[in-house]
Amino acid sequence: MKRCYPWLMAVCAMLAMLISNGLTITGLSVFDASLLKEFGFSLGALKFRDLITLVLTGVVAPFMGILIDRVGVRVLLIAGSVLLGVAYLAYSQITALWQIYAIHVVFAAVLVATGLNVAVILVSQWFVKHRGTAIGIALVGGSLSGVVFSKLNVFLLQHFGWRTSFDWLALAPLILLLAAVWLVRSPQDKGMSPLGQDAGADAQAASTSGDLSYAEALRTRTFWALALTAGMTFYCTLAAVAHLIGYLLDMHYDMATASDGLALFFGLVLVGNFLFGLVADHINQKAVFLTNQAVMLLGAILLAGMSARYAWYGIALFGLGWGGMYTLLQLQAVNSFGLSAAGKILGTITVVDATGGGLGMWLTGVFHDRTGNYGLGFTLCAALIALSFLASMQFRNERKLRLDLSAQTA
Repeated sequence: MKRCYPWLMAVCAMLAMLISNGLTITGLSVFDASLLKEFGFSLGALKFRDLITLVLTGVVAPFMGILIDRVGVRVLLIAGSVLLGVAYLAYSQITALWQIYAIHVVFAAVLVATGLNVAVILVSQWFVKHRGTAIGIALVGGSLSGVVFSKLNVFLLQHFGWRTSFDWLALAPLILLLAAVWLVRSPQDKGMSPLGQDAGADAQAASTSGDLSYAEALRTRTFWALALTAGMTFYCTLAAVAHLIGYLLDMHYDMATASDGLALFFGLVLVGNFLFGLVADHINQKAVFLTNQAVMLLGAILLAGMSARYAWYGIALFGLGWGGMYTLLQLQAVNSFGLSAAGKILGTITVVDATGGGLGMWLTGVFHDRTGNYGLGFTLCAALIALSFLASMQFRNERKLRLDLSAQTA
């Protein structure tokens, strides 16, 4: 059982990503057409909700990072799952745009309490060996959310309408709540050592040797290169997530086929999450990361061309490239700076990537309102991915550099 428990925690982290991302980001766009039809909002006004969620997520994340370090991920998962269920019940009762905005303020707290940072730190606490693979498993949940909730939400919408669909979906966070209460624990709670680390004080000291403090991390070029890369790529990815169904509907596909496009995107993100996390445990992480960006860039270029013939190739390449990048961004942050201040470091990077993601979701809708298509929005995405490629060439393993310097001067 002890050998299996770290992997069980990776599965719990995957479940957290599946439910939190699926209900706050990846599945919501299925309901956009229904909301626009019923209330008469502009697309930009509706998508402003996502900017609210992600900017607030970024603002709150550094402070929640402190809570992760102090109270642990279990308490946050419990609180976040309860908030998410209540917010979905409220969504089914909305009558005005300001109510949507208020609910998305709550979604920000949910994402910080049950989303990416919590999942990465939960897994990183349990793994020294195979950390890349384990983080890949956790992040599969974010990708799987797009596959599961894009199809589930279409089914619910077609059979029950959007209000009742939100009521049914409010049950999903109960699954995460039960997992958090019954299963989620830290290695210290279980009296165990992380996988790949020998028990004992000496081993514990070795696991944090060379870790950078929060202030030290902020003074490195790697931190700012990671933050800029995350901000630009999250802009592009969440723009695609929020508008891919609308993009395909504009090409005269029906809703079921458009949701297939979102499922394809996330299916290949899922493949990239696990595959490239596994590969990164065995070969140069930076080379794999740059390859992923090149693949993602090609996909963005094809989508910007607004060609029905090449759109599906663009979706596939964009998703596959992002899947690897998503995993390796988190892995590079943990490996570059260590775990000692991981909550604060990842929380601060989240300020940038969440703001970028929210801007991508909102501005792409605004550009569509102004131009009548998604060409400008995806052209900007391609340009930002190219810039992020240049920024990511500045990544270094700061922790390893410090340990190497200490060995040379000893």
